[in-house]
Amino acid sequence: MVSEQLPPPSPDLVLTSLTGQSRTLREWLTMFHMATVVIDPYTNESAWILDTAARILHQFSDAAVRVNWLITCSPKEAKIFLGPYAEDFLVFVDPDRVAVKALGLTELPAFVLVQANGTISAHAQGWSAESWRHVSDTIATLTNWSSPPIPAPGDPGTFRGTAAFV
Repeated sequence: MVSEQLPPPSPDLVLTSLTGQSRTLREWLTMFHMATVVIDPYTNESAWILDTAARILHQFSDAAVRVNWLITCSPKEAKIFLGPYAEDFLVFVDPDRVAVKALGLTELPAFVLVQANGTISAHAQGWSAESWRHVSDTIATLTNWSSPPIPAPGDPGTFRGTAAFV
């Protein structure tokens, strides 16, 4: 669900891709904004949103935004959980949830837009078509791109996310 504005994460936050490439957030944001879907592979809620999130990320894959997954597990577990989506998108692994904490998230799944200047201009936690549409529309406006229809046939009903930290 949409909640209060999140503080910007540190530009020195290190994000490690599925391929093992580590860079700071500042470096990942050098050319593009980031549209990030954050998931926890150990919860039903993240599994329920997987196809919907992939559809949304595909919509923006050619826009001026770096679409990606941030998944709270090891690279091996990420490949298993994401299946072919691990090949389709940039994937960051965050087994210790350092990035989740730095983004200020409290529920997963989440959808976050980090602008090139490091600010979080839109985010949604849990799943509701309205909150994810808001993030998507913000991305579309920022990148002069078209937003996907949300909800679409096959999308789940609204649900709260699970706690990002236990």
